[in-house]
Amino acid sequence: MKTGDINKVLGKPLNRVDGHLKVTGGARYSAEFPVAKLAYGVTIQSTIAKGKIAQIDTRAAEQVPGVLAVITHLNAPKAFGDKGGGRKLQVLQDNIVLYSGQHIGVVVADTFERAMQAASLVQVRYEEEKPTLNMKDNLANAYVPQGKVPRNEPPDKSHGNINQGLATAAVRVEQTYTTPVENHNPMEPHATTAVWQGEQLLLYDATQGIFQCQEKVAGVLGIEPANVRTMSYYVGGGFGCKGSAWSHVPLAAMAARQVNRPVKLVLGRIQMYGPVGYRPETIQQVSLGATREGKLTALRHSGTSQTSTFDEFIEPVAKTARMIYACPNIETSHRLVRLDEGTPTFMRAPGEASGSFALESAMDELAYALNIDPIELRLRNYAETDADKGLPWSSKSLRQCYKLGASRFGWQKRNPKPRSMRDGNYLVGWGMATATYPTNRSPASAIAQIMADGTAVVRTGSQDIGTGTYTVMTQVAAEALGIPVNKIRIELGDTTLPKTPVSGGSQTAASVGSSVHLAGTEARSKLMQLALADQKSPLYGSKAEDIIAEDGSFFLKNKSSTTETYREILARHGLKMIEASADAKPGEEKEKYSMHSFGAQFAEVRVEPDLGEVRVTRWVGAYGVGRLLNAKTANSQLVGGIVYGIGMALMEHTVIDPHRGRIVNADLAEYHVPVNADVPAIEVLFVDEHDPYVNPLGVKGIGEIGITGTAAAIANAVYHATGKRIRDLPITLDKLL
Repeated sequence: MKTGDINKVLGKPLNRVDGHLKVTGGARYSAEFPVAKLAYGVTIQSTIAKGKIAQIDTRAAEQVPGVLAVITHLNAPKAFGDKGGGRKLQVLQDNIVLYSGQHIGVVVADTFERAMQAASLVQVRYEEEKPTLNMKDNLANAYVPQGKVPRNEPPDKSHGNINQGLATAAVRVEQTYTTPVENHNPMEPHATTAVWQGEQLLLYDATQGIFQCQEKVAGVLGIEPANVRTMSYYVGGGFGCKGSAWSHVPLAAMAARQVNRPVKLVLGRIQMYGPVGYRPETIQQVSLGATREGKLTALRHSGTSQTSTFDEFIEPVAKTARMIYACPNIETSHRLVRLDEGTPTFMRAPGEASGSFALESAMDELAYALNIDPIELRLRNYAETDADKGLPWSSKSLRQCYKLGASRFGWQKRNPKPRSMRDGNYLVGWGMATATYPTNRSPASAIAQIMADGTAVVRTGSQDIGTGTYTVMTQVAAEALGIPVNKIRIELGDTTLPKTPVSGGSQTAASVGSSVHLAGTEARSKLMQLALADQKSPLYGSKAEDIIAEDGSFFLKNKSSTTETYREILARHGLKMIEASADAKPGEEKEKYSMHSFGAQFAEVRVEPDLGEVRVTRWVGAYGVGRLLNAKTANSQLVGGIVYGIGMALMEHTVIDPHRGRIVNADLAEYHVPVNADVPAIEVLFVDEHDPYVNPLGVKGIGEIGITGTAAAIANAVYHATGKRIRDLPITLDKLL
C-alpha cells in the first residue's frame, strides 16, 4: 500500500470495519447503552390538530406503581427558547396545540411497560379549533418564503424573458405535477437516553448531527453547549429525519433532571409520523417551450409546498431547473402554505427528489411532443456550463452517463410508441431520466495519532448513519498515513472529538474525509521529518520527495533496502505517539466552479393491463460522482437511493384525516415501502471521473443522487407501457385502470 497510489486502498471494496460488531450485536445504538438506575419515558401526544388543552387529568397515571413523574405544561421545567438553530420545538411550556401528534406530556416510570400503561390513563380535554389541513384548498394563502433555499439561494430566481421564450416556442408543454406527504421509516426509531452528572448532561441520541444536537439542547435548557456531551456511535438510518434535534430530545433531558435519574425515551413507530418531520406535499407547475428541433426556448418551474404554522421549511423543488439544461429563459419560484401540521424536514435529496419527478416527466412529455428520443432531447439541451451561476463545472460526466447507461440497458432496442412492447400479457415500458445532486462540503476537523506500536488512531466527531463512515474513513486514513487498514482505529460519534458537520446533504465523505486526509498526511510528514533529521536513521539526509510510506514503514523510492519502520523511529526518540490535527474547509473553489454530481436512470416496468399493477423489473443507473472511496459501499448507497425512489414512485403516501389531522397509516403495515419482492435487478455503473477542484479527495458524495430522477424514470416507463401519463405520485393501480 503506497501512499499516493489511489488504487491501493481508496476505491477498493473493503468490507465494513464495523460489520462484525453489527452482525454480532456488539454495535450499540442510542437505546442500548446500559445505564444504572435507568428510568423510561413515554410521551403523550395530542389527538387534535389545533386548539388548547383545557384540562389534563394525570391522577390515574400517577397512581400506577413505579411511576416517577407525569410531566405536562402544568409542572414542566422552564425552557429557554429555541436557541441552537434547527426546527422550532414544543417542550411543554404552554397549553397550545399546534398539530396532531404534538408531545403534550411525558410519563416516566421504572419500567417501559408501566410508563406505557400510565400514559394511556392520562385524560385530556381540549378546546378544539378548526384546523387548516388541505394545501390545495388554501393555495390562495401561499406566500413567498422568508428564508432562503439551501446553498443560500433566493426562493425565486430567473434569467432571460420567460414569457417571450414561451411565446416564440414552436412546441409547449405546460403541466402540473404533485407529490404527497412522505414519511421517513428508518429501522431505528428516534431514541434518546439522558444522563445528568451534576451539571453535565450526557445524551446518547440517534442523530445525524451530534454537534447540532448539543447546541440545540443546550439552548433549550439554558446551559452552555460545553455542558452537553452528545454521543451517537451507530445510527440505524436517518434519511434526514435525524438531521435535527426534535422535541423529544430536550424532553428526555428535562425528565431526567426532574426525576433525578437517567431517562430513556424511544419513540414508537406511530410517533415517527408527525413530530419528527416528513417530506412535504408539493404542487409543481412546469412549462417548457422548444423549437421544432428540440432546443429549449423557455423553462419555468414553480413549486408550492406546505410548512407548519409556527416554523418555516422550504422544499426547494425548482432549484435543479436553474442549472440542469441549457436554456436562454428560465424562471423558478417557491411558495409555502401554512397548515396545522408538524414541520416538514429534510428527506433524502430534499427538493431534488420531488423536483426531478416533475421536471424530468415534463422533459419526457416534450420528447413525445417533438417525436425526439428522450436522451437525444437532453443532449440537444446539454448545459456545458452552469448558466445560472455563470461558472464552469468542476467536472461533468453526464454525456458519458447517458451513453454508458443506454448501452448497458439496451435503449437502442426501444420502440418509442406507447403500448408497443409486451411480454406475454404484460405491457412493457422503458423510461429514463437525468439524475443530479450538488456537491456539498462544510468545515470539519480531525486528529491523527501514530502510536508507538505502529498502529494509528484517528478521531473526528462525525457519526456513521449506516452509510459506512467508519469504513471509508479507515481507508482515507490508511492512504494518508501509510499504515494498513487493520492497524487503524477510527473514533466517531462524540462531541468531545473534533467538530464536524451534520451527516446530511451528501457531504460527510467530502467534509470529514478531507480533514482525516489532511490530519493523516500531516502526522506522516511529522514522523518522516524526525527520521530525515536523525543521524541514526538510515533515511538521514534524504529528500522528502524520495520517500515512500508503505505498511508502517518509510523507504527510499529507488533503494527499497533503505527502510525504517514507524515503530523504530518513535522508539528511538522515546515517543509514545506523534500527533497532528487538521481543519479542512471549503475555499475559493466555490466561487470559481459549479459543483454537481450527475447520472442517468433507466427503468423497465411491466404493467398488468387488466389490474393496473406496476412492477419495476430492471434498472440501470450510470453516475459520475467523482472519486469513489469504497466500491462496495458506494454501490450500496446508489442501490439504496434507487430503492427509495421506487417507493416514492409506486407506494409511499402519508394519509391524513382531513378533519382531525391525524395520520391514519402511521405504521409499516399501511404505509407501504418496497420489500425484496418489489426490487428488481439493479445495476449501478460508475463513470471514471477525476475532479481536482471539489475537495482534497476529489469525492462528491453519493447518499442522495440515487433517488433523483428515479420516480420520473418510472413514471416515464409507465407512460411508455400504457399510454397513460401519471402526474400525481404515487402511481397506484387506480390511476391506471
